[in-house]
Amino acid sequence: MPSEILNKARAYEAEHGAAISPAERPAYHMTPYVGWLNDPNGFSYYKGKYHQFYQYNPYDVRWAPMHWGHAVSTDLLHWEYLPCALAPDSPADNGPGCFSGSATEMDDGKQLLMYTSVIAEKQPNGEMRDIQTQSIAIGDGLNYEKPACNPVLTQKDLPEGFSKFDFRDPKIWREADGTYSAVTVCLAEDGSGAAALFQSKDGFDWHFVTVLERCNNQYGKMWECPDFFPLDGKQVLMLGPMEMLPKGEFHNGHNVIAFIGSYDEATHTFTKENVQLMDGGIDFYATQTTLAPDGRRIMTAWLQTWSDTEDKPKGCKWFGQTICPRELHIKDGRIVQTPVRELDAVHGKRIFHENVTVQSETSLEGIKGRVADLTVTVQPGEYRSFILKLAADADHHTSLTYDPYTSQLTLDRSYAGSRADIVHTRSCKVRSQNGALKLRILLDKNSIEVFANDGEQTMTAWIYTPQSAQDITFAATGSDVNLTVEQYELNL
Repeated sequence: MPSEILNKARAYEAEHGAAISPAERPAYHMTPYVGWLNDPNGFSYYKGKYHQFYQYNPYDVRWAPMHWGHAVSTDLLHWEYLPCALAPDSPADNGPGCFSGSATEMDDGKQLLMYTSVIAEKQPNGEMRDIQTQSIAIGDGLNYEKPACNPVLTQKDLPEGFSKFDFRDPKIWREADGTYSAVTVCLAEDGSGAAALFQSKDGFDWHFVTVLERCNNQYGKMWECPDFFPLDGKQVLMLGPMEMLPKGEFHNGHNVIAFIGSYDEATHTFTKENVQLMDGGIDFYATQTTLAPDGRRIMTAWLQTWSDTEDKPKGCKWFGQTICPRELHIKDGRIVQTPVRELDAVHGKRIFHENVTVQSETSLEGIKGRVADLTVTVQPGEYRSFILKLAADADHHTSLTYDPYTSQLTLDRSYAGSRADIVHTRSCKVRSQNGALKLRILLDKNSIEVFANDGEQTMTAWIYTPQSAQDITFAATGSDVNLTVEQYELNL
C-alpha cells in the first residue's frame, strides 16, 4: 500500500500537473509533471515501454527532499506521466529523500529499482550529517514496495577508507547468467571519486567485487551518476565529475566524461584506453543509458547543470528537462552521439536550400522557428568565421560560431534573455575538415542540442528566450561562405 507521504505527493501532482497545458511544456523534451526535476533515474525498457524516472520535488521548482517522478513512452518523444513512484517514507530514506538510481527486470517479471537512500545521522562531534546507502524497491511498473531488508548496501560493504557520506547513484543491470551487477560512486581516502562494482544473485543480497576506476584527483573530485556498459566491442565507464578544473577538452564545474576501454569479466578488470568529454555545451549532466529491444544503446541526461539552477523563468510551474535521447556508437575510438531515429518518424514539412552563398547576416525563406530539426552544412572556403543565430529577434539570440582555422565551435547564449546565468559560453574543438562543417541542431521551445559532424561532438544548452523569438540567420566574416540548409518541421 502506498504510504501517506507518497499518496500526498500523488494527489498534489495529479491536481497541479494536470493544470499545466502541453503548450506550456517543450514539444519533445521531458519535463517534471510539476515542480522540480534533476537527474534522470531508472531509464529502462519494461513491459513494452520506455520508463524514465527522475529526481523530483513536486511541491516547488527547487531541490528539496527527493521523490522519484515517473513517465513512460513508446517512442522516446511523447511521455505519459504516471504517479510518483517513490517518496521519502521509509526508515532508510526518511530525511533528504530517495536519491538517484536505476532499474532492471527480475526473473518473476517485476521491476527492481535500486536507489541511494539517505538519512541524517548525528556524528560524535554532535553534527548532523547525511549518510548515503543503497536501497531497493520492487514493483509492477506503477506501484513499488520497499522491502524490510533496506538498505542493501552500506559503508560496511565498501573497502576500508571509503566515505559513508558520499556513496551513491547505483546503476544496475543483469549479466548474461542472470546475476545482478551494479556500479556506484564513492569517495576514496584521497578525497576524490571512485567507481565500485557490486554483485548479487537475487537483487537483495549484495557484495563488493572491485573498484573499477579511481579518480586520483585527476578528473574533478567526487564523481556522480556512473554507468558501465559494452559498446561496439569496447567497454564504457561514464560518469559526472564534480569540481573539475579546465584541462584540455574538459571544461570546469560539472560535466560528463567517458572512459573507453576493455573489460575482463573473469577478473572484473577495467582497462581504460581513452577518455572523452561527452558534451561540450553548457547544460548537460547526470547521464544514464539503457539497451533498447533492438540492441541500440540509448542515453538520456539532465539538460541542466547545478551552476545555473537559480535562473528560472518567472512564475514557472516546472523546472528541469531531459535531453532528446541519443544513440551511442564507437567511431575511431571515441563515442559518437546521434538523436534517436524515432525523431525521423515525426519529420514533417521539409525546407531545403542548396549551395547558398552568404556573408552579411542573412535569413533564408522558411528557415525559422523554435521546434525543428535543422541541418546546416558549411562548405570549405576562405571565410574567417561562420555565425549561426538561433531563437533570434531584435533583442535575443543564441549563436554558434565556427572558426575554421582553429576548428573551434562556440556556443554563446549571452543574449538569450538570461538574468542570472553564470555560464554564457562554451567552446569545443571539432575535427578539422579543411573548413567544412556539418551541424545538426535540434530546436525545442526551451533548448538547443547541437551535433557536429554526425555526432562527433555535441553541445547542449537550455534557453528561456521568449517564444516569439523565431528567427534563424546565417553570416560569415572574411569572405563569403557556401551553405546547404535543410529543416524539418516536427509533427508532434
